[in-house]
Amino acid sequence: MTQTFPTPRGTLTPNRTLSDLTWLRVGGPADWLFQPADAEDLAALLAGLPADVAVFPMGVGSNLIVRDGGIRALVVRLGRGFNGIEIAGDRVIAGAAALDAHVARKAAEAGLDLTFLRTIPGSIGGAVRMNAGCYGHYVADVLEEIQIITRAGQTETLPAAALNLRYRQSDLPEGAVVTRATFRAPKGDPAVLEARMADQLAKRDASQPTRDRSAGSTFRNPVGHSSTGRADDSHELKAWKVIDDAGMRGARLGGAQMSEMHSNFLINAGGATAADLENLGEEVRKRVFQNSGITLEWEIMRVGEPAAK
Repeated sequence: MTQTFPTPRGTLTPNRTLSDLTWLRVGGPADWLFQPADAEDLAALLAGLPADVAVFPMGVGSNLIVRDGGIRALVVRLGRGFNGIEIAGDRVIAGAAALDAHVARKAAEAGLDLTFLRTIPGSIGGAVRMNAGCYGHYVADVLEEIQIITRAGQTETLPAAALNLRYRQSDLPEGAVVTRATFRAPKGDPAVLEARMADQLAKRDASQPTRDRSAGSTFRNPVGHSSTGRADDSHELKAWKVIDDAGMRGARLGGAQMSEMHSNFLINAGGATAADLENLGEEVRKRVFQNSGITLEWEIMRVGEPAAK
């Protein structure tokens, strides 16, 4: 298959295990892992890629379970050539590989309020794809446009309205890779914004298992969200509550556990396989449905194939 690939300037690795690239530290190999040097390198490889090779863009693996059998695809992971952050008036232009926390801090220094990004693990490409948000604020509120490279290797600019952003979802073209996002941010006093972020971090660390191997919230909150992706926290039914009510706080399966600290966090407590994690999640969904009639939906993305038997 290497003979049919264009020769990139970045790094193209066959049969690359992905477990060390995900926060949960599980997952089998990708057929190929591509780390492009820059946007032109990415566009050239995608343009020359055989049509039968699937493309899976991967961020920092903070919201992802890669199954034990791996991914039959070219996995694209953006790095240093895609992590720039620029400020232009009230706009923040961030590369897709820029970490959400770094973007929030850089914006705050310039007196621009993207503070909701500070405690969201992951990178800007994933934040766009998942319409990431917290504290009642979402990417949909501030996103102006994105740049993508399509599966065919074409560079396109899409307005936010074209993405149909909604709760933890967006409509991106199949196989497209987000390379940059432009946000239009409200203005604020840098000192006030910094203090707000410090308070958010303290609250997160006091209530979430930030030192454990997790992928953030495991399940979406069941109800209380509008089609825009905004939440009314005063009327929102919380996933952790229905998990608690079903008696699944601290539940274990193999090396997987629902956190004792926050029951909507699925953690690798030591030696877990992707199957352990996913099967425990499915058991939680079953028990919650039996107890309350509520069907929890996964927030963590699960991709790839199970291990061969």
